[in-house]
Amino acid sequence: MSTPTLSSTPPKRRHRGLLLVLLAPGLLALLATFILPMAWLFRASFSDSVMAAFGGGWTLTHYLAAVTDPFYWRVALNTLTLGVAVSFFAVLLGYPIALFLARTQSRWRGVLTALAVAPLLTSAVVRTYGWMVILGDRGVVNGSLQALSLIDTPLRLSNNSFGATVALVEILMPYAILAMLAGFGRLSTQLEEAAAMLGANRLRVFWRIILPLSLPGILTGALLVFVMAISSFVTPRLMGGGRVFVLGTEVFNEATVTLNWPLAAALSIVLLVLFSSVIVIYQRALRRLEE
Repeated sequence: MSTPTLSSTPPKRRHRGLLLVLLAPGLLALLATFILPMAWLFRASFSDSVMAAFGGGWTLTHYLAAVTDPFYWRVALNTLTLGVAVSFFAVLLGYPIALFLARTQSRWRGVLTALAVAPLLTSAVVRTYGWMVILGDRGVVNGSLQALSLIDTPLRLSNNSFGATVALVEILMPYAILAMLAGFGRLSTQLEEAAAMLGANRLRVFWRIILPLSLPGILTGALLVFVMAISSFVTPRLMGGGRVFVLGTEVFNEATVTLNWPLAAALSIVLLVLFSSVIVIYQRALRRLEE
């Protein structure tokens, strides 16, 4: 009995085998860098041992602490509030820039796009320190206002939620611009020209045509910024001055200060649940827009 050769193998089976070979490196990398660490994190969140990396029994104590402690409820609320505020203002400020870059026919479009995302070339830590200098009690803003005799005492622009929000909006706005640019593929100048020929003014064209067609891009930008904002650590830590408590800072404190790894893992799982909930809401909203 002769053995089957490559030419006698069905095409679908050959394509399936080739697809598995091509996917194998990516799947192995995903397994090593994401799935296994997430499995360890999930196991650690149920551990009754402080040194969760070395096993221990199973317990719900850390989840009960995260759910029943009013402090962690406030931390979760602060995290959601910060994420919503940052995503709203980042999209609001980045939308005109993204719309202009998507519609312009200038030969400088590439340069303008590069300038819009150029802040990404600088570390978020450096940019956060820059905002500390600008918004500090003796910073540029307060110094200028006092020099103009507009205020007598410095305004509290840093070491609070306001400073963290302002810094995160500036840091994450380039991501919102890139995401919205990628989602503006449904915009059509022909529809706008047709509406203008039918007597619609520019405001009506924007409200009835441009904005609805750009909503998928807006939602994508808002989702990306929201996820990055609620998972941020450096900016809330520095701009908050230890007074802004979000899930990212609390995970760091529990893991490195109190050395309570299981509680840090439980808070990380809570943060992951927030991610998943927002993604589900985004997918449903996007599905309704496409209907």
